[in-house]
Amino acid sequence: MKRFLAIVMCLLMVFAIVGHGKVAKAETNIKVGFICLHDENSTYDLNFINAAKAACETLGITDYVIKTNIPEGKECYETAADMADSGCKIVFADSFGHEDFMIQAAKEFPDVQFCHATGTKAHTENLPNYHNAFAAIYEGRYLAGIAAGMKLNEMIAAGKITAEQTKIGYVGAFTYAEVVSGYTSFFLGARSVCPTATMEVTFTGSWYDETAEKEGAVKLINNGCVLISQHADSMGAPSACESAGVPNVSYNGSTISVGPNTYIISSRINWEPYYEFAIQAAANGEPIPADWTGTIATDSVQLLELNTAVAADGTQAAIDAAKEAMVAGTLHVFDTNTFTKDGQKLESYLADVDTDPAFAPDTEAIADGYFHESEYRSAPYFDIQIDGITLLNMSF
Repeated sequence: MKRFLAIVMCLLMVFAIVGHGKVAKAETNIKVGFICLHDENSTYDLNFINAAKAACETLGITDYVIKTNIPEGKECYETAADMADSGCKIVFADSFGHEDFMIQAAKEFPDVQFCHATGTKAHTENLPNYHNAFAAIYEGRYLAGIAAGMKLNEMIAAGKITAEQTKIGYVGAFTYAEVVSGYTSFFLGARSVCPTATMEVTFTGSWYDETAEKEGAVKLINNGCVLISQHADSMGAPSACESAGVPNVSYNGSTISVGPNTYIISSRINWEPYYEFAIQAAANGEPIPADWTGTIATDSVQLLELNTAVAADGTQAAIDAAKEAMVAGTLHVFDTNTFTKDGQKLESYLADVDTDPAFAPDTEAIADGYFHESEYRSAPYFDIQIDGITLLNMSF
């Protein structure tokens, strides 16, 4: 019931934002802090920074501070504490490794709200001023995967590849569930329109490493991958694709500036609805859910404009049809009829939702024929290695 009420509360707030285009300005002056792992050169952090500025503008807030290049260490705690000492009433951080340091600050400053993107511990820490947020980005990844699958089909029809050569490459950061959920949903989207598609995934061990990401993409291309996507934050993979003439599907922002001849589309999380909701709640002394999950239906998951110069004909129509089915609840990204593990359909799967040091599975995630991602906490917990995807390195 708590989870249901939290979701209803979030949906009502976001529908208000979407429906009216602009929320009412905060009733009281409030200072806001934003902590970013990298700076504007990272597509991931740039997405957060742009959302932070837009949300503050919408709410009429001019007293805010954005700190960039804050490592996932004690520097995060120190930055959060400095923001609290300087009068910030709500502080946001954007990277997974910031979590423990945000929790430390939340315990020290009980009158300040601390909101952390991609984290997993708010629902078990039970601190009234510490919160996690994410969005169902797997929905956007799936739709972007449809664009990839349509491109593969076009390449087959043109005689550039055969149906057996529809191998996708994917540059991932770490082997965390967030990355696994992302590349799996992308793959399932591609396979929904191109059934022969397979995927190879390589990992860099970093959220942002342009050299490693470029090298990873080159390795995948040399392995015979004919289309590349990524969960990595630099222009490394897209620029490698442009040099090789290999189609690319990006993440967090458009990379058309470095790949005008290869970029197809990008999915991203739109953080503005959450920022506006949480800031206004903090300003008005209203509760913020421990976990907040935005969806494609609430405009928290978006696809950027399709590059029709590269995308296959009919791609937008295919994406629109799938999106409509998602919103209607008739299409589930992790439908267990659409994938297997070790040749078997999954009827049951215990996921690690209540994260502990042993990462022990604790929650049944499959019901009604699909894996319920990001419903029992906001951060992804889909970590199943399904058939059709080959991992090239698992050291990260």
